[in-house]
Amino acid sequence: MTKPVHIIGGGLAGTEAAWQLARAGVPAIIHEMRPHKTSPAHQTEGLAELVCSNSFRSDDSEHNAVGLLHWEMRAANSLMMQAAEEAKVPAGDALAVDRDVFSAVITKALEDEPLVEIRREEVSGLPPEDWGQTIIATGPLTSTPLAEAIQAETGADALAFFDAIAPIVYLDSINMDIAWRQSRYDKKGPGGDGADYINCPMDKDQYDAFIHALVTGDKTEFQDWEKDTPYFEGCLPIEVMAERGPETLRFGPMKPVGLTNPATGKRAHAVVQLRQDNLQGTIYNIVGFQTKLRHGAQANVFRMIPGLENAEFARLGGIHRNTFIESPKLLDGELRLKSSPRIRFAGQIAGVEGYVESAGLGMLAGRFAAAEALGQTLPAPADTTALGCMLAHVTGGHMSGEGASKLAYQPMNVNFGLLPPLTEAAPRGRKGRIERRRLMTERAKAEIQTWLAGGTVAAAE
Repeated sequence: MTKPVHIIGGGLAGTEAAWQLARAGVPAIIHEMRPHKTSPAHQTEGLAELVCSNSFRSDDSEHNAVGLLHWEMRAANSLMMQAAEEAKVPAGDALAVDRDVFSAVITKALEDEPLVEIRREEVSGLPPEDWGQTIIATGPLTSTPLAEAIQAETGADALAFFDAIAPIVYLDSINMDIAWRQSRYDKKGPGGDGADYINCPMDKDQYDAFIHALVTGDKTEFQDWEKDTPYFEGCLPIEVMAERGPETLRFGPMKPVGLTNPATGKRAHAVVQLRQDNLQGTIYNIVGFQTKLRHGAQANVFRMIPGLENAEFARLGGIHRNTFIESPKLLDGELRLKSSPRIRFAGQIAGVEGYVESAGLGMLAGRFAAAEALGQTLPAPADTTALGCMLAHVTGGHMSGEGASKLAYQPMNVNFGLLPPLTEAAPRGRKGRIERRRLMTERAKAEIQTWLAGGTVAAAE
């Protein structure tokens, strides 16, 4: 038996790392502080709890970078993707899940895995030397004592921003005489039928009044030490977007394109979409409506949306602080801390953004740790793959390394901009862009299959 690898954090990155270690025959110990100590965003003690959206975004592996990442992780025997399959709910061309079922599937899989031990305890400092290999996957809400220990070890301040949570509405409180079901452009996705979203239309006067209410609504006041913390651009509060200009939301989460109101036969001035949030289809989240409005203001402002005038909320929105390290300066190409190579980082604390990206980085950390435990060397996946380009972003492959400015490094969703351009000529224009993306995903799938078949210790089973 090899020495167990310790994993601090039972979120998406930590659970995926443990699963990959076990698949390679290497024991893992997960240290999860809940339920003894919780965070401002978590509500349960389940592993891999989804605290924000219930969507893993697009499942299109030919034209979407996150869909490509889904494909690569399925090929690599990802526990997250297996659980998503069991817990999926209709969501157009996106992959969305019942968050409670999803967490329960992952928790049971790891509880039943003989090579994985789950310890419910807080780790309040850097792991002791006798632990050996350790993966820190504590996510954006790393406890203060551990965060301070990381700062002391690295000699660098962690960066922080706010990550906002969208509200959830009970289906039976939505006025379907006004709202209608339709996916944008009638697209069908996993388990969907092309009518997976509930759409609430607004005319110009309603939209203008809504924008005014958003901008003037009562908002959460931050502590002095929080006020200069930047937001992540991919998860801006709805009212912050509204403050950037009255038309901003009509070109963002409230864009009306691809949707036709059956009551008028026309496209509305703006549309608010809701997406199914559980398997039973009894609750729906308001897409893109993460917010820092106070709860009382939220209820009043969101009931201005046609169709939600009598909305009852299963959960109102919220906001929490997010922390991550300067990974390109601090980590090597295998996610190891340069100053203490027995420690790896994975997930959002390492500077990826998004559920799937966090689990993907956990997958890589688990595979690197398994290879090291078994006395083997695991090459990194090519940066032409979704997994590889994320690793390159985190470890400095796409930056200037030691010379990178602290503010230049920000958490990143997987996207085609991280993938190297095609070497062969490709058509230009919009149709050309679609074809280029298809060629890039085709290249990535071939490369990841080569990597998985290359004798790695954790090859997909």
